[in-house]
Amino acid sequence: MSEKQSSGVTAPSLIGRAGGESALTQTDFHFKGQKSVYHGKVRDVYDLGDLLVMVATDRISAFDVVLPKGIPFKGQVLNQIAASFLDATADIVPNWKLATPDPMVTVGLKAEGFRVEMIIRGYLTGSAWREYKAGCRELCGVRLPDGMRENERFPEPIITPTTKADEGHDENISREEIIRQGIVSAEDYEVMERYTRALFQRGTEIAAQKGLILVDTKYEFGKRDGKVILIDEIHTPDSSRYFYADGYEERFAAGQPQRQLSKEFVRQWLIDHNFMNRPGDVMPELTDDFVRSISDRYIELYEHITGHPFQRPAIPSGSPSASAPESPSASPESPSAPESPSASPESPSAPESPSTSPTALGDSIAESPSSPESPVVGGSSADLAARIENNVKAWLSR
Repeated sequence: MSEKQSSGVTAPSLIGRAGGESALTQTDFHFKGQKSVYHGKVRDVYDLGDLLVMVATDRISAFDVVLPKGIPFKGQVLNQIAASFLDATADIVPNWKLATPDPMVTVGLKAEGFRVEMIIRGYLTGSAWREYKAGCRELCGVRLPDGMRENERFPEPIITPTTKADEGHDENISREEIIRQGIVSAEDYEVMERYTRALFQRGTEIAAQKGLILVDTKYEFGKRDGKVILIDEIHTPDSSRYFYADGYEERFAAGQPQRQLSKEFVRQWLIDHNFMNRPGDVMPELTDDFVRSISDRYIELYEHITGHPFQRPAIPSGSPSASAPESPSASPESPSAPESPSASPESPSAPESPSTSPTALGDSIAESPSSPESPVVGGSSADLAARIENNVKAWLSR
């Protein structure tokens, strides 16, 4: 997988706490056959040759900086939402996922990633609106109609790709430039574009079932055995923006901000505290209350998009910090995604996987090996790390 490394502020500490909950912000695992490890902004990717073990930590980033405190349960939320959507779209687009042996981990097939992110927008908002408001009428080679307003729906979704930078900001680029520069071949780009529209359509339909609007999102693709496949996370609050459908029309007509579920409120909080990672900017203090509010917002999105209560994972009773009362660890069943649209692009067969039906959103969340008797909820960061390591090793040795 490809993910930019962090920059700017001091690296986060191992243990972050908010209201008694721990956050996992660093990992140092050693798996059989491990060749290397890549520590990105929020995920740690362990290369096992033909397999990748992707750990979604509780780190959080904004403005290309990792914030100094971790967010409890953020990694689990991102990993479980992404895994659910990978399963719910595997019938229309092949992807890298094989299993989720732990709530914070996905194991999958390694692919050669394209140096392009496929951003698709259904509404004029965020950075696109800021450019439009400044007079821009062409974004990444796509002509934009005059007379649009903030948060207005496009006549049809537009794709505005960016090049992936190892450090700093990604850069907007047009389809024509991507092909002209040889970043992606015309043939592969056509497949990526087709997949992007099919994924966005499926994500839009699933969100609508939950009273949400999938506003914009990004996808990353790679190539394996000569075929384009979907890699990385999809439809999470870190990679996507959601509006609440209820009240959208009224708020739009009145020119009011939309109620949304995304990471945007974190960026806005930093802006309000005079931080945008500009030279001389000082990172404001993240209070425990603010960290807890971020965690609550991530859990809120999980519950909205899956339709089920969020469940804190169980820690084996033998762990040093295991002292909480018993709690079930199984994840709830999830609803079925809508049927695949007839206009979905043809795609090569997805890799075989032990996961459940690709049209069941979230069914694969409970793939972790069975926990020992008397599991408890909570524990320290060391407990979280031990649980992850044990679950991944158990899956690899199956």
